[in-house]
Amino acid sequence: MSGVERARPALLVDFVWRIVLRVGFPLARAWWHLRRPRHEGALVAIHVGRALLLVKSSYRAEWSFPGGSIRPGETPDAAAQREMEEEIGFSSYPLIPAGSVYGEWDGRRDRVHFFELHLDRMPELRLDNREIIATHLASPEELHGIALTGAVAAFLGRNVRRE
Repeated sequence: MSGVERARPALLVDFVWRIVLRVGFPLARAWWHLRRPRHEGALVAIHVGRALLLVKSSYRAEWSFPGGSIRPGETPDAAAQREMEEEIGFSSYPLIPAGSVYGEWDGRRDRVHFFELHLDRMPELRLDNREIIATHLASPEELHGIALTGAVAAFLGRNVRRE
């Protein structure tokens, strides 16, 4: 775990949530592979100088950006703001729209809206220790050696295999 987040003591309830997420996510992926649902999400690329902030979820092997699903009736930018608050404790930062990518990831036909946030320094992060368990500031050179989710890799212009 990088030292950019404020550590919160892990509680038994956090451990239970991580187990539920680790078991539930593969089950959800199996269901999505059968049903092929449409999904829409929002992710935020947070630039700190030249580095990008990556988050590690408790149920994935790959790193991602803060973000998640867009709720019914929610705009992509509102979803991005909500997810940043829930996952890393950021609120009310001005986001810059950065386009969308389409793909099939985790068995879902996905449209992901991207936003960017440019910071001179990293503010204090607050992780939930349930869904998000680690963060990492990755330099541009380092990004090539890090396993990233399909949507993040597509945003960064990598050739990605379909999941």
